[in-house]
Amino acid sequence: MIRIALDAMGGDFAPKVNVLGAMAAIKKYNDIEITLFGDENKIKEYLTDSTRIKVVHTDKYFDMGEHDAVKAIRSKEPYSMVLAMQACKNGECDCTISAGPTQVVVVAGHMVLKKIKGMHRIALAPFIPTAGGNKILLDSGANVELRPEHICQLAYYATIMAKETLNKENPKVGLINIGTEDGKGREVDKETYQMLKEDPRINFVGNIEPKEMFFADCDIFINDGFTCNILLKTLEGTAKYMGACLKKEIKSSFRSKIGALFMKKSLKRFKKVFDASEAGGAMLCGLTSLVIKAHGNSDETAICNAIRQAKTLVESKLVERISQELGDNSEE
Repeated sequence: MIRIALDAMGGDFAPKVNVLGAMAAIKKYNDIEITLFGDENKIKEYLTDSTRIKVVHTDKYFDMGEHDAVKAIRSKEPYSMVLAMQACKNGECDCTISAGPTQVVVVAGHMVLKKIKGMHRIALAPFIPTAGGNKILLDSGANVELRPEHICQLAYYATIMAKETLNKENPKVGLINIGTEDGKGREVDKETYQMLKEDPRINFVGNIEPKEMFFADCDIFINDGFTCNILLKTLEGTAKYMGACLKKEIKSSFRSKIGALFMKKSLKRFKKVFDASEAGGAMLCGLTSLVIKAHGNSDETAICNAIRQAKTLVESKLVERISQELGDNSEE
């Protein structure tokens, strides 16, 4: 049985969407158990089916405007997110899911779960839908800056991750940059390019311009958290804008509305491709236990998909594989 620790109080619409998402996941997957960490009184307003779901009560949780996560965690107060991670640290659960503030999730991961031996940095790695299937993007926000050696190590981590989760025998890694030539970008980009090129563990295919992401023959896109976070949010905004434009055009005339009726199934598939809730969340790479960071404005579908994603990653034994291949053979 796969045991999921869910921060029921994380996110803009907690605890409602977390509880509803958990119940939806339990109905879909008969090999999971979910522990909800949060205010029991608020959780029970929405928990109508407690099959394979239990609640650990705490009325302490991080709001989305938390400014000093380090101080809060050091206070030893029983915050819902921290309790969920401690359950994983103690071996009571297999994966933590939270839609709480990104930097709080990153800090809590560092302080509660700790990095895998040998990891220099941790990174956020969401799956991005493209014309060639799902791809991995990192770091999407855990580190504003990264040194070339850090990016190389994360590229190796993502390589193992792609083998386990995307079934890629020899995953291709591309460096997000402003041009495809090897002399493009900042000094850190140029140094990273050379380091990736010379690393025999990494199948590096060169620089990738953001405009080519959806069509590039590449499985992993990598750079620092500042670059990739801007890219990710631009993609999300573009998808939302495209959806709004399409909706406006459909409503613009009677003929368009009739056409939309005939294309209803196609339009639903189109919407699903660009729907962030389908991805679930971003994995926090480099920790001793799995952590999935769901989007702050996640709905119940997104939470359910984050649970599905956690189930898949636990089954892949990704952390154990990384620990074996990286932890014992890397310098601190």
